[in-house]
Amino acid sequence: MDQALRADADRIVRGAIRAVLPERAVRRALEDFAPSGGKVILVAVGKAAWRMAKAAVDALGAVDGGIVITKYGHGMGPVPGLACCEAGHPIPDENGFAATEKALALVSDLTARDRVLFLLSGGGSALFEKPLIPADELRDVTDRLLVGGADIVEINTVRKRLSAVKGGRFALACAPARVFTVALSDVLGDRPDAIASGPACADSSTCDEARAVAEKYALRLSDRARALLDVETPKTLDNARTVVTGSVRQLCAAAAAECRALGYEPVVLTDELRCEAREAGRCLADTLCSHADSGKNLAFIAGGETVVHVTGRGLGGRNQELALAAAPGIAGLAGAAVFSVGSDGTDGPTDAAGGYVDADTVDALHAAGLDVAAALRENDAYHALQAADGLIVTGPTGANVNDVAVALLRRQ
Repeated sequence: MDQALRADADRIVRGAIRAVLPERAVRRALEDFAPSGGKVILVAVGKAAWRMAKAAVDALGAVDGGIVITKYGHGMGPVPGLACCEAGHPIPDENGFAATEKALALVSDLTARDRVLFLLSGGGSALFEKPLIPADELRDVTDRLLVGGADIVEINTVRKRLSAVKGGRFALACAPARVFTVALSDVLGDRPDAIASGPACADSSTCDEARAVAEKYALRLSDRARALLDVETPKTLDNARTVVTGSVRQLCAAAAAECRALGYEPVVLTDELRCEAREAGRCLADTLCSHADSGKNLAFIAGGETVVHVTGRGLGGRNQELALAAAPGIAGLAGAAVFSVGSDGTDGPTDAAGGYVDADTVDALHAAGLDVAAALRENDAYHALQAADGLIVTGPTGANVNDVAVALLRRQ
């Protein structure tokens, strides 16, 4: 392993994630939040919910009650005045359902003078849920969409119609109180109604689109679920406002700044990457090869969210698969490295944020009796990268604004 490149990769990861932590974004958004003499109820949902809630309480001084609903392991202690709950992600579980009921109880019987401060981040679609179909069927639908490689917009288009809180329905439950939503975007293009399935946002998706997604992924739906796909979501909401703050665009800009500080010339290829993870990895490897004779230190940056079609029984995530797929393309190319991370610190069902490979990775895997193609067939990027010391582990970051992949080429 090229230790100098690995050190650069680790610094870029740390700096990029540090720049998108939610505290500053929440404080900035709250400059437009105006209580009107009534109660202020805080509901924070998502993988960044704890840090967002803590920042909001610190900025406001106090609230009149509230709840934090976040992923297991993402809570960081008590927050004054708030109940803190952890629940399942990406598959909803009973703890999430119970926590959602508590949130609904908090916003019932509010008046027009009251305000609901709704702090929303990625992961909220699974964590904030009151299903209109049996929980087992909802989990099966979610699992089939994930395994089938559906993107987040497709997944949420279906889930909105199977839920009592998604697609603007939480805002309806808060009425006549007004809802002020501060959202960290994990959705390409930053569509407010797509972030965590838009619980407090008028929904732009349609029943026709939901039915098309169900057909595309051959979902097994009960008669009840199929009927719900024909029930339209709210298209206007008079009591809700959403401010989107923090996105993958900022993550890419921060990564570029770190690269520049390390002496690389950064090129942001896209902040809307949406393709197969392994294809993105191969493309980044090809990009490095095509610039191998440039004589420059270059950094190619791509932000977004790739997908993985699961066909094997291994362990991994989209960022690890992207990195591993790049390894053969840069094998033996001195000064080249590719790495990819999820800004929330969790890649798939693993303890890794992502993966790193360089010119030596393929040789390291062969020495361990492993093969890149076989690992990819089994979707087992985690164990392959682990054998090559290529896992990137950050722990939960408190941020969640998609992923960033970087291809480094050091020539000076």
